[in-house]
Amino acid sequence: MNFIVLDLEWNQCPYGKTYEDKLLPFEIIEIGAVRTNESREILDRFSEVVKPQIYTSLHFRTSEVVHLQNIDFKDARIFPEVFSDFWKWCGDDPIFCTWGPSDLIELQRNLTYHHMDNPFTFPLFYYDIQKVFSIVYEDRRTRRSLEYVVDYLNLPKECPFHDARSDAIYTAEIMKYLTDEQILSNSSIDYFRTPQDRQEEIYVKYLTYSKFVSKPYDSKLLAMKDQHVTATVCPECQKISSKKLHWFSHGSRNYYCISWCEEHGYLKGKIRLRQRSDGKYYAVRTIRPVSFEEVLSVKERKESKNIKHS
Repeated sequence: MNFIVLDLEWNQCPYGKTYEDKLLPFEIIEIGAVRTNESREILDRFSEVVKPQIYTSLHFRTSEVVHLQNIDFKDARIFPEVFSDFWKWCGDDPIFCTWGPSDLIELQRNLTYHHMDNPFTFPLFYYDIQKVFSIVYEDRRTRRSLEYVVDYLNLPKECPFHDARSDAIYTAEIMKYLTDEQILSNSSIDYFRTPQDRQEEIYVKYLTYSKFVSKPYDSKLLAMKDQHVTATVCPECQKISSKKLHWFSHGSRNYYCISWCEEHGYLKGKIRLRQRSDGKYYAVRTIRPVSFEEVLSVKERKESKNIKHS
């Protein structure tokens, strides 16, 4: 397998959000990556600073974090040139691994801004090693910093953090403490591009839950009226389960429900409504088996919401 462990550094408008380009809030200033084999051995490395064209001065917070100064960009190449070489370096059928969910989103946003073709597959599945570490070593929800995990695993700290190539190397080293099954059974879905129609909708069965990504809708209300979105399909037997607690909103974007599968018991459904760059909405639905104690917790959440609105 052709694993590409990717890390990026980016800059933002040094004069505050009022003056930022809304199409490109984060401009990539460094691409770092390593290629590993199935034994997690590093076979090759890619590292290049990218000359900024939108935010030509570093934001003060960027300067505090990354190991770059304005002078480092003097002879650097621009993003389209660097990315083109990076993509060639990635080779055939790359499998991307990152620390966190942001890198591939911002990489594609920079591609779009520069009117470049998007060469990534759709749907784009990748491996968020930060998430996989939490699934294997912690509670599935906590997200640790890269340095925290390096210390946790007692890995040598031989290069600085917040350097794109160094962080890619650290991520690759952490992958050595995860099995193939632990990584490959916990893929993530990139949401920069989402399904355009019913035929492109995404359904994935994981070990402990299922995930569905919908086509776009003009409003949240229309999304929640679609039975494809609100269906409670048991992730184990693929049968429609009967709702015991119908979908209710909690916050402005999240909906929850409880259903019952005759074969596999209680199921908890969650729908998160996200807005695309074109203003339309899409739904990300997850369904997983839960204990009766968690059923009571969801019920209490709904009852507390009703009390607040009574």
